[in-house]
Amino acid sequence: MKDFNGRVAAITGAASGIGRSLAVALSERGCGLALCDLDSQGLETTAALCRQSVQITCNTVDVANRDAVEAWAEASARHHGEINLVINNAGVNLIHDASSQSVDDVAWVMNVNFWGVVHGTQAFLPYLRASDAGHIVNISSVFGLVSIPTQSAYNAAKFGVRGYTDALRMELELEESHVSVTTVHPGGIKTNIVRNGRSQFGNDHAVERFNAMAMTSPDAAAKQILRAVQRNRRRALIGPDALLFDVGSRLPAAVTQRLITAVTRRNLPERGE
Repeated sequence: MKDFNGRVAAITGAASGIGRSLAVALSERGCGLALCDLDSQGLETTAALCRQSVQITCNTVDVANRDAVEAWAEASARHHGEINLVINNAGVNLIHDASSQSVDDVAWVMNVNFWGVVHGTQAFLPYLRASDAGHIVNISSVFGLVSIPTQSAYNAAKFGVRGYTDALRMELELEESHVSVTTVHPGGIKTNIVRNGRSQFGNDHAVERFNAMAMTSPDAAAKQILRAVQRNRRRALIGPDALLFDVGSRLPAAVTQRLITAVTRRNLPERGE
């Protein structure tokens, strides 16, 4: 997909962050938009920021709910006529030790971050196949490249997205489909994902640490993601820190894990703080 003009993109998690920036960037390129999020007010703000000459629909959808995603996909394709680009971007964050986190919290992360991607991919794939050009973008993370203490559930979901999407890319190539797929690994992007997440250390500490490390704006991330789609990249590393994580993923596990453990030990608060 070299040109987005006249195409239609479906974006999950479009009420803020990367999802909002993608919507605005695509609208500026003449792309129609089918947007969804649980935050209906945020969706309205996103729509207002987009170029009004393109057709925009907004729906409140829980991506963890398969039936809701399928209904949204069907309604979007019917309203817009076709769907050409699907960006499974919705995500949540959990910071908690693996040994003490609740099963409900793990399920929350997996249902949104992994199953939300699966639901979006499967619901829209038939419509992409029916169009003359189709592309899927699944948002993983640098934590889908390297594991981090207190991120076990998030790691599991994002590693899952990476494996699922890489396999799908190869399957589509085997069937010589015109639909393609890109796995995206953002580094620290200046969004509210941590502020809106859950942390055993309290969100104030988590947000402070995240803001100190986040290196890339959502607008810059959106531009890099769309460039990766145009170039049909298998994998897109977003931000300079993502390049470092990619290098770390290629080192011996003992080296990477000991380094990360040492850095984490210096930055985590004492339990109970």
